[in-house]
Amino acid sequence: MLGPLNINLSEFGVSTKSGFLPNVVPLPRLDAFSAWEDLVDDIPDLLKEGSFRHHADALPVLDTLYLQTEDEWRRAYHLLSFMANSYIWGGKRPSEILPPQISKPFIVVASHLGLPPAATYAAFNLWNFTSTSPTLDFTDLDHLSCYHTFTNTPSETWFYLISVAIEARGAGVIPHMITAMNAVRANEPSILVSCLDEFSDCIEDCGRLLKRMHEQCDPEVFFHVIRPFLAGSKNMSAAGLPRGVFYDEGEGKGEWRQYSGGSNAQSSLIQFWDAVLGINHVPTNSMGKPPTEVMPPKKAGGQCFLSESRNYMPGSHRAFLNHISGVSPIYNYVRRSACPFEVTSAYKHAVERIAEFRDIHIQIVTRYIINPSQKSIINEKVELNIAVATAKKGGKDATGTGGTQLIPFLKQTRDETREMAVVFV
Repeated sequence: MLGPLNINLSEFGVSTKSGFLPNVVPLPRLDAFSAWEDLVDDIPDLLKEGSFRHHADALPVLDTLYLQTEDEWRRAYHLLSFMANSYIWGGKRPSEILPPQISKPFIVVASHLGLPPAATYAAFNLWNFTSTSPTLDFTDLDHLSCYHTFTNTPSETWFYLISVAIEARGAGVIPHMITAMNAVRANEPSILVSCLDEFSDCIEDCGRLLKRMHEQCDPEVFFHVIRPFLAGSKNMSAAGLPRGVFYDEGEGKGEWRQYSGGSNAQSSLIQFWDAVLGINHVPTNSMGKPPTEVMPPKKAGGQCFLSESRNYMPGSHRAFLNHISGVSPIYNYVRRSACPFEVTSAYKHAVERIAEFRDIHIQIVTRYIINPSQKSIINEKVELNIAVATAKKGGKDATGTGGTQLIPFLKQTRDETREMAVVFV
């Protein structure tokens, strides 16, 4: 019998109440950076006018010295992410150069938070909401709203808030699964079963929230109007960024950089599900073959997209996932021949719930990206459009804002999850 794991969630920036979301609503404004705040407030109108770049070029280069608290650093990152993608994608052609007014502070702020200087899931979702709920219930979509959007459409707001609600619902399962790991170490199978059952219920609830996407997010609006602004600069040659984006730091300094765009693969919560249950993923090969035809992990070339996505999470959250991946004993306990049937059954049930969640995600992607992309190819305009450019191959070969082939990646991830349950049949 082993002693309990000493995991202090607060040291990893994780809350027992809200998980990877902040404990309270994110900071609403940085008074010392009113030039940024005012510009980001005007993004929807300036993008419509085609004048965002002109206004951004007129900004002073603000010093990050005035950022003190972590809330302030996160707010700055949120603002700079919206400014960066508005600048890059806010014209008839993408801009290959990000000016010092944005790139210089962005690099500093991102480094402080352990993030890349790129628009990520954290910028769009984790730090981009407020709530009027009297109990600060972040699962209550009726009381949630976004601080900023690119398009000022209900569809974009709803798209972000669904993820916020999922993060909030999943928060409670994190301490439960730490209890589950300690139950394994103490050889207390009944506690482990109880925790796994709670885990399964949580995943089902998250799936129900994801299914609500259609209520206020229109597929055509998402694909053609919103999605272009979520794109990254990696694997974007077809969209007009063959070298990525040059981050101009002024005085002759700067470098070309390529980053993935914001993606739900950057959700620490969803990757926590895999990490705590010992579900592993391997790189999707170039032909999109099923996992049985992909090289095993020890021989696979390159980094799995999900593993790479951890580089786009806040540094403290990434450290938490890496720690959980290294210490969770649940999978090895379940696969023992002497493992009680009740534990094996509860584990399989939990894994199947994750696979079902990924089924729902595939359905969402099909409705919001694959189907509209096929229409775009038929009705393609001459004007370059990131939504069309990433759909050139059509259907299942459409790429995500993260730069990966969508359907092969999502199906492989789902199948790898489901195979973990089949092992115990």
